[in-house]
Amino acid sequence: SFESVRRVLNPDLTRVPVCPPGIIERAGGSMAEELERRRRSRPLPSGEFALSDALYFLKTGVESIVDDQVTQRFSSEELASWNLLTRTNHNFRYISLRLTVIWGLGVLVRYGVLFPLRITLAVIGLSWLVIGTSLVGLLPESSAKRWLSELVHLTCYRICARGLSATVQYHNKENRPQKGGICVANHTTPIDVVILANDGCYAMVGQIHGGLLGVIQRSMVRSCPHVWFERSEMRDRHAVTSRLRAHVAARTKLPILIFPEGTCINNTSVMMFKKGSFEIGGTIHPVAIKYDPRFGDAFWNSSKYNMVSYLLRMMTSWAIVVNVWYLPPMTIQEDEDAAQFASRVKSAIADQGGLLDLAWDGGLKRAKVKESFREEQQKMYSCFIVGHGGPESSA
Repeated sequence: SFESVRRVLNPDLTRVPVCPPGIIERAGGSMAEELERRRRSRPLPSGEFALSDALYFLKTGVESIVDDQVTQRFSSEELASWNLLTRTNHNFRYISLRLTVIWGLGVLVRYGVLFPLRITLAVIGLSWLVIGTSLVGLLPESSAKRWLSELVHLTCYRICARGLSATVQYHNKENRPQKGGICVANHTTPIDVVILANDGCYAMVGQIHGGLLGVIQRSMVRSCPHVWFERSEMRDRHAVTSRLRAHVAARTKLPILIFPEGTCINNTSVMMFKKGSFEIGGTIHPVAIKYDPRFGDAFWNSSKYNMVSYLLRMMTSWAIVVNVWYLPPMTIQEDEDAAQFASRVKSAIADQGGLLDLAWDGGLKRAKVKESFREEQQKMYSCFIVGHGGPESSA
């Protein structure tokens, strides 16, 4: 309806859509609590197997098939109303002639007006990045060089953000990452880098590439100490950790920007943070990023679109509307290991961004579930069977 279209085109930009619940209302509690409830009607002696236990695993398995919490995080978020962009049912646009006309006018505006302007801005921004950083790299090391380097980077990223029609609202700027720290954020798209660097400079971490991307990397590292690794080094965890620790130890260097999920998630949830980023030491500066999908789907589904196709979709969307929250700095506690610290930071980001907090590894996007996960569930059930019942099992 036209009312739906009006709500899409004129929303309250400060309001962040909340992820809708799944189609299944799952019972809360652990495996032991659920099995305990099922056994109350018919108590069994310690160590006994109850046939009714199989119903719990059957129910859990069916729930996972019907409403999978993992694989749906690697596809675009569903919208409650049409945003005049793409849709799953291509025949639907012909139901209303008026909406078809509006959609056609939108195509003309997006591809005929916005797209050429955005391409021009992107070319200007990237050209200025290569030229500016190369010139700054010729200067001797000094505070003036660092100031010029930050100015060039900031200017470039802001031009590129305009090339995406990015509308970004930053919250709690007093908590912005400081030099010598590590900035960690949830990951939705490669554009995350542009969104964050639009408000401050960061030292990037990544693998050295060839082609145009390699030219940009080499020019950037001349003026600013970014951390680029050769492919062989990326496999050496000790070498990566050592270089990152050396960077953090130099308090005058820019904060490192890391996305601990290791892959792009569709911005409805936050998945497991790899603990390597939290073994480096130093202060962690969490950042929550939440995109508004009503203006354009920022999620990069790398298994469906290559980088060129993805950027084309971004530059022909209405805009990139995003909220960014800077959270208070966090440090590891005495009773925590790196994995627990990573989980605590992840939960804080998910809570602030209105995202689901999932314990699953984002690596499941391309890999099968590890056998250790199944063994862990089997071990939990075995412990419940052996320990269920009473004083004899505890003796």
